[in-house]
Amino acid sequence: MTRGGESIRITAPKQQDSGPSLRLRPAPRNEAEGAMVTLVDRVVVPQHVLVRFMDGESVLLNLETERYFGLDETGTRMWQVVTSAPSIEAALQQLMEEYDVEPEVLQSNLTELLGRLMENGLLSLNPADVGTPSTV
Repeated sequence: MTRGGESIRITAPKQQDSGPSLRLRPAPRNEAEGAMVTLVDRVVVPQHVLVRFMDGESVLLNLETERYFGLDETGTRMWQVVTSAPSIEAALQQLMEEYDVEPEVLQSNLTELLGRLMENGLLSLNPADVGTPSTV
């Protein structure tokens, strides 16, 4: 779902043969586009993003841009796992246990999805140890 503009479909592997789709309108150029997704980072949902789950799918609303985005069932599952995991690497490991797919394919599709979400202000990345208690 988008409000006007061009739609982009991102697919990632699903348990069988269909994948998640993220329907997005291209974002204007900003510093988020230069951000690189690394497995050691932790995903953070910004305060200006509202998420609602419906029938296994989800709708993400960026309150700053007033644009909304839809994730299908697999995209929603990826969102749930990656936003609750201590790092993207931990999320990737959990998703590998849930989906029958080559690790390289899943990693590529997950990082592409995360990159698109970052470009549209729907998530940000922090180092995995930021906001966690010190072990010292």
